[in-house]
Amino acid sequence: MAIHDLNQFLHDYFQAHECQIMENNNGRLTVKLTEEMDKALMNRPFYWHYIKGTGNPGVPMNLTLITNPEERDKKGEWIHFGSPRLQQILRHLRIHEKYTTQFQQVNASTNTALYPWLVTNVKISYIGKHKRDEIISVGLHLVNGQMKLEMMDKLREIPLQMQIADYCFTISPMIRLKSGFLRIEAVLDSYMENQPKEWAEESRKTLDEEIKLLDYFYTEEDDKEQKDKEIEEIRERYSPRITYEVINGGIFYLAEGAIQ
Repeated sequence: MAIHDLNQFLHDYFQAHECQIMENNNGRLTVKLTEEMDKALMNRPFYWHYIKGTGNPGVPMNLTLITNPEERDKKGEWIHFGSPRLQQILRHLRIHEKYTTQFQQVNASTNTALYPWLVTNVKISYIGKHKRDEIISVGLHLVNGQMKLEMMDKLREIPLQMQIADYCFTISPMIRLKSGFLRIEAVLDSYMENQPKEWAEESRKTLDEEIKLLDYFYTEEDDKEQKDKEIEEIRERYSPRITYEVINGGIFYLAEGAIQ
């Protein structure tokens, strides 16, 4: 259900942004960035300002990202769920590519219907003593209500394009977008109900221990307002909670039977 293959996610991300894949082996991905992606990810505004002032073309950097723990000590940048680099990439996607509409590439000689799928990629954050992020991709057929998880993995197997192919036409949705998002949210809620709860129990235990510890440092004569403030800070830090955040998504028009 979750996107566990972070290496594949990164490969697809950079390939979609026309970066040259120089190496992709054993959880080690090296890409030649484009100028646009260098500006977006490498934090070199002074370099690009200077090079543009000289009238010369700039030289985008290479970037090596390592997702295999066994390779993390080698030259490159260790990246994982929750790491600043991944958050930067997800933020770039949220800002610049939140929503898209694409069509399946179909070599049709007769009229062919394409059906709308609402696809949503959601980051689930488990916040408590420790923080962990998970990405889930959900697809909803907007005509018959069929629901699919790991939708992005399935879409990788289907050639897509921005324009509808010749002889193809789209089927109008029977399910409104608002209703579709509510259905997806219900699936996420159901998924969360079936996840292990140990992380939340551990957070609550630490929360109680930290509050009890304050009793050793504060007496009745001490500043109650300060104590209450520290208790509130502890609750904010350790209270277990789960948040959803839509990373991106879109409407994908696919031929009947394209998704199994």
